[in-house]
Amino acid sequence: MSIFITIIHVLTSLLIIAAVLLQSGKGAETGVMIGGSSQSMFGARGATPFLSKVTVVLATIFMVTSLSLALLKQNPVGSSLLLNAPIKALPAPEVPAKNPGSPAPVKKP
Repeated sequence: MSIFITIIHVLTSLLIIAAVLLQSGKGAETGVMIGGSSQSMFGARGATPFLSKVTVVLATIFMVTSLSLALLKQNPVGSSLLLNAPIKALPAPEVPAKNPGSPAPVKKP
């Protein structure tokens, strides 16, 4: 599931980049007054309203996929059993009891 959402997230981010780069800046109308061509491909009003709506939709999808990926990574669905598995304690090493009055045992090679 997270792979599918990641693919949607990456595609959405690339489409947002394309939509923002296609939008004209605030000073683009000056070129039309001097004698530049108008944007008749998107109609008489230009591409601004269409690309603005596309950008808002893509940004909404991007935010939803970002939040869902964050929630999926916070509580992973398949690995929670491995994360919460009890850890077995190792047995304590056997240490001979030391008497303060007796000498320590000597190990022979």
